[in-house]
Amino acid sequence: FQGGNFSHTEFLLIGFYELEEQRWLLFFPFLLMFMLSTVANSALIFVIRTQRSLHSPMCVLIGAMAFVDLSMPTVFIPKMLLSFLFNWNGISLLGCLIQMFFVHFVGSFQSSILLWMALDRYAAICIPLRYNDFMNLSNFLKFTVVTILRNCTFVVIVVVLAGNLPYCSSNVIDHCFCEHMALVSMACGSTVTNSIVGLVAVFCITTVDCVCIVISYVKIFYSIFIKASGKSSRKAIHTCTTHIIVMCVSYTCTITAYLSYRVKNSIPPNIRVLISIIHILIPCCFNPIIYGLRTKEIREQLVKLVQA
Repeated sequence: FQGGNFSHTEFLLIGFYELEEQRWLLFFPFLLMFMLSTVANSALIFVIRTQRSLHSPMCVLIGAMAFVDLSMPTVFIPKMLLSFLFNWNGISLLGCLIQMFFVHFVGSFQSSILLWMALDRYAAICIPLRYNDFMNLSNFLKFTVVTILRNCTFVVIVVVLAGNLPYCSSNVIDHCFCEHMALVSMACGSTVTNSIVGLVAVFCITTVDCVCIVISYVKIFYSIFIKASGKSSRKAIHTCTTHIIVMCVSYTCTITAYLSYRVKNSIPPNIRVLISIIHILIPCCFNPIIYGLRTKEIREQLVKLVQA
């Protein structure tokens, strides 16, 4: 169907279509990654929730990150696995937009929580005497409300604009879930506005958070090397290094996935789809492991849980 007033309301998600009959084999590695993410993040949330000694602001933030990492794959992995196994590739436009909203909305909180972690470390290391005034429930709730409103506003605008596009040329999406650019690339009208709004959303959420995080850690390390010494210095560096590792993994995966669509003609379709999926799954799988191994208090409680 070309032109006219016709617009598709049903789509087919056919990521990795070049594998043909071997596509079902992808079920197993992605299932293992999904199970790893689910088990690791659930264990981390359980330990932080049940152990009162882990109810410090930083551990609560780690628990919040684990909840985000637990929720993200749940939004699209089960349907993707069924698609690999049974070729259940169909999805309605409404279902696609709902999936897109939750993928981007939940994902936007990864950088927001990393920012709050950086601010927590800044308060603890640079202004320790004011830490309790800075990291209190009132400020946390204010930060949470502002973050939810900001992230939700931009994601809703992006999704609504995508939903208003005409899809009159093809309904076959070369992807395994409804990512924004994957759906918009199917439109037969102008997508300039969508691209601009998408860039603005990325800048106002991810880029702004990243810049604030970098500024915070510059001040933190300046304070460590100028003021701190001995054991307190080593402890501060160890704690900050843990968050920096998580931040680098998250932002590296996000930037790689973002660039893969900007230079998509230079990247094979299967590799582009793989990058887009892995950029979500890798942080979800490894964040709880990094926090579990490098945070002494959490590691000790996890060991007790395993030995019980």
